[in-house]
Amino acid sequence: MANVLFYIALILIWVMLLYHMFLMQGGYMHFRNFEKVIPEWEKNMKDLPTVSIFIPAHNEEVVIHQTLTAMSRLYYPKELLEVIVINDNSSDRTGEIAQKFADKYPFIRVLETKPPNKGKGKSSALNEALANSTGEIICVYDADNTPESKAVWYLVMGLINDPKAAAMVGKFRVINAAQTWLTRFINIETICFQWMAQGGRWKWFKVATIPGTNFAIRRHIIEGLGGWDVKALAEDTELTIRVYNQGHHIRFFPKAITWEQEPETLGVWWKQRTRWARGNQYVVLKFLKQITTLKRKRIIFDLFYFFFTYFLFFFGVILSNVLFIINLFYDLQLSIGNVAIALWILAFLLFLGEVMITLSIEKNEMNRKNFFYVIFMYFTYSQMWIVLVISSLYQEIKRMIFKEEVKWYKTERFSQSDQGGKKDEKK
Repeated sequence: MANVLFYIALILIWVMLLYHMFLMQGGYMHFRNFEKVIPEWEKNMKDLPTVSIFIPAHNEEVVIHQTLTAMSRLYYPKELLEVIVINDNSSDRTGEIAQKFADKYPFIRVLETKPPNKGKGKSSALNEALANSTGEIICVYDADNTPESKAVWYLVMGLINDPKAAAMVGKFRVINAAQTWLTRFINIETICFQWMAQGGRWKWFKVATIPGTNFAIRRHIIEGLGGWDVKALAEDTELTIRVYNQGHHIRFFPKAITWEQEPETLGVWWKQRTRWARGNQYVVLKFLKQITTLKRKRIIFDLFYFFFTYFLFFFGVILSNVLFIINLFYDLQLSIGNVAIALWILAFLLFLGEVMITLSIEKNEMNRKNFFYVIFMYFTYSQMWIVLVISSLYQEIKRMIFKEEVKWYKTERFSQSDQGGKKDEKK
């Protein structure tokens, strides 16, 4: 029995590793080709739509000045632009700082949330802005983001030239990547997500996921869907499923770049990633219950990917670890010891290879320092995710059983005074 369980665990792990190798190849191919359409697309940038940019902000005084400075420099006709800072029940100087920008720039304004949306989290704040805006295109940026000057231009360009796309997704990079060992890990993780999960899935399956920031969606689409789900901690993933189920697609266009701050301490990382994991688990469980009524078969495939990632893959890793530990103290009569060691070494080398190749897409990221960080990451950061997913699943199941209210955790920000040097135009 132990041998059978061990084989099941190895199969689950290797399916995920090989799938990500496949995505890495697709991401690299997308990187080589996505800019080729831009010269032709530029010709259609004449009758531009109005754009509303939503910036949900709760106690963001540490970062909001730099974010709004970036917004004031956006390359887009200002008469067609409105930047809305949604001051959601802040108790610090967020509203005061934002109002100074509103006084200086006519296209920036501050929106104070009101009941029932006040203090309820990001989805409620976005719904408040949706009801108080006019743009034909809605863009969303987190309050710690500094988009490059043409980010919104490229998002709109994608929607103009791809009429079947409901939403256009840009690329985000880590502005504080060099601050701590943790932000270096997150930087590697982020690059892999951009080019594997986003670029690879778009290349092979024409599927991408709406992130929490740096995306544009057509107003009539989001209004037709009834706005954002206030019960979803991962409102971006939940919205993705509904968009695809309506028969639209979401395009990944990495020319639109924003820089965002990532957690610099383990405590902040744990709380943020727990919210992400619980949010994605909520989405999977929500839509798996509706799987027979979903209209679009493509999204069933994506649901299975999330289910595999947050349930089956981690189950396989946990199962293999448990069997290994038990076998140290009690002979389970595992007959695949040498095979298991060989497969583990191959799995590690495959992980190392696919991550380093993905890092090569971004300028200056495939280097000796990151090579050693990737090795260290495999034995530390990747294992931390296992514990986090178990904890998140326990909390989410408990919430569902006892019908607990969803509590939104707002990620703590850090001073950005030493983080500006990282920004530059990337490949």
